[in-house]
Amino acid sequence: MRSWQIERRKRTRHLIELGGLVVKAGIVGLTGDDRATILGALLWMADKLKSEERERALALWAEKGKGVFEVERATDASTISTHSLQDGA
Repeated sequence: MRSWQIERRKRTRHLIELGGLVVKAGIVGLTGDDRATILGALLWMADKLKSEERERALALWAEKGKGVFEVERATDASTISTHSLQDGA
């Protein structure tokens, strides 16, 4: 396999994993799969990360995400309860 093919597969896998996080967080269902709304929410996050609130947002989001991954590993669940997402940043 050529190096460009390997890199393309790595990129494809990475994009699929990122999309999986959107699904895992329940965003697709909560927005009715409205891609404009999903993009708007992601842009809001990007703005937050460009602001003076960056460090606070990163810490809060990382803590929440790590907690969910830990619970998922412990319970072998494949989706996140929307209850755990209601007190977000």
